Amino acid sequence: MMGNKFSKHKCLWAVAIAVALFIVIAGCWGFMLTLAPNFRIQKTVYVYVDEKKDFSDLCAQLDSTAHCRHLSSFRQLASLMHYPLRMHTGRYAVSPGMSNLKLLNDLRGGHQAVVKLTFNNIRTNQDLANCLDKQLMPSEADFMALFNDSTYCDSLGFTPATIVAMFIPNTYEVYWNISARKLMRRMKKEYTAFWNTERLNKASEIGFTPVEVSTIASIVEEETAAYDEYSLVAGVYINRIHTGMPLQADPTIKFALGDFSLHRILFEHLQVNSPYNTYKNVGLPPGPIRIPTIRGIEAVLNYVHHNYLYMCAKEDFSGRHNYAATMNEHVKNAARYREELNRRGIQ
Repeated sequence: MMGNKFSKHKCLWAVAIAVALFIVIAGCWGFMLTLAPNFRIQKTVYVYVDEKKDFSDLCAQLDSTAHCRHLSSFRQLASLMHYPLRMHTGRYAVSPGMSNLKLLNDLRGGHQAVVKLTFNNIRTNQDLANCLDKQLMPSEADFMALFNDSTYCDSLGFTPATIVAMFIPNTYEVYWNISARKLMRRMKKEYTAFWNTERLNKASEIGFTPVEVSTIASIVEEETAAYDEYSLVAGVYINRIHTGMPLQADPTIKFALGDFSLHRILFEHLQVNSPYNTYKNVGLPPGPIRIPTIRGIEAVLNYVHHNYLYMCAKEDFSGRHNYAATMNEHVKNAARYREELNRRGIQ
């Protein structure tokens, strides 16, 4: 009898130890599967899921970008959570110390990290579409289809030539998987907020629409890199418009030719047949030749009133200009600049 009792106790102890070991092992496995840090990274990285990516593609990103320690544990938990059947597009943050469970909760719930969208130094619709393509899920072709659609642009109050004016340079927080149309609606909302009553009144006072102000600002910014000259240069162009003179703005010739690397505008360049040729056509070109900055727009709205009708780049190549009220003065300024171009062998 004593032997049987001893054997029973021994069995109970063995079972208890086995259960305890099972609980410990299961707990360790569960912890590793769900709560343990699983990514060898020193700073936050991002993984991207679009309509073409499947679960295997995501795992490959986690391996290469987030340096996943135990990809098998991520796969196991993802399967248990039925995530491969519930994938959402988006840009997702993987931060140091992040666990499988935290990341999968974000992925499964579509909890994206925002993109801080910017667009600077943009000249053409193609440039803008390419810039947006690099920062967001929609493709360059998606954006170009909207930019070139005159009916769609008209619904927003623009044309394909002026649509870039709707994009006010700033930093905008958006989700990576935002659709092209939704982004356009967001930019129209931002444009409307920017062109508040005060700015609209200023534009009206100087005799231009917001798009025309942006067009002048775009030429000003291509003409000079000196911020403190913006309002002076704007004054020259506005004086020309008011007197019926052609703008004769060299940057518009570069835009018409699609060659912004030109250092000298020659007679042959001035023959280009384009509505952007402001030597041949009086008045403003059809639209901006770049997306102007807020500073440039403000400079036009608050342009300096003077009597200058001419300007020429300074011969010291400082990026600044000599201004003139008469053709005689301008001819002298231009001669000094050409002489320096020739001396430096600039073609």
